[in-house]
Amino acid sequence: MYAQSTLEQTLPKAILLDRDGVINFDSADYILSPEQWRPIPGSLEAIAKLTQASIPIAIVSNQSALGRGMLHNDVFQNIHAKMLLCIEELGGRIDHVFYCPHTPQHGCTCRKPLPGMVFDSLAAFNLQHEPELACMMGDSLRDIQAALAANVPAILLQSGYGNAASILQEAREHNPSIQSFPDLATAVDSILGY
Repeated sequence: MYAQSTLEQTLPKAILLDRDGVINFDSADYILSPEQWRPIPGSLEAIAKLTQASIPIAIVSNQSALGRGMLHNDVFQNIHAKMLLCIEELGGRIDHVFYCPHTPQHGCTCRKPLPGMVFDSLAAFNLQHEPELACMMGDSLRDIQAALAANVPAILLQSGYGNAASILQEAREHNPSIQSFPDLATAVDSILGY
């Protein structure tokens, strides 16, 4: 998708990242405190590499623990503050953060696999008419479905807590040529041609 040639390298104009299972370790019991937020090795450095390559980044994340009443907004903001500080300390930057606080029962249009947050991200980067110039990276089938619904190329990362082989198989039913990498670090190195 983003292959390096001898003459030039085509880079995405924006990267959209899921949070849990991509930037930080995920949990079936949710991330409910700053102490539980732990970066996946290499993920923060990968974000810094994208920043150094002048590729803007948005986070696009379902956070239903908010809608379930398991997490208060001030604690959620503290988790994000910790994440952003850790990223900035390594020279990275997140340009936009989009999150859906709803549960599946709310019937919203932003919760992945629906593409609402992806559309919002594209608009923030002025790519709503050129979605193919962005790239979405996530660890779940719903990340891939949301990207495809918005015509955004998707990359599946196998660093989440689910069954990675099963998720990849399901993702390939939606897009047989989908790229997959073990984690964000290896995906970013491939995109940047390292």
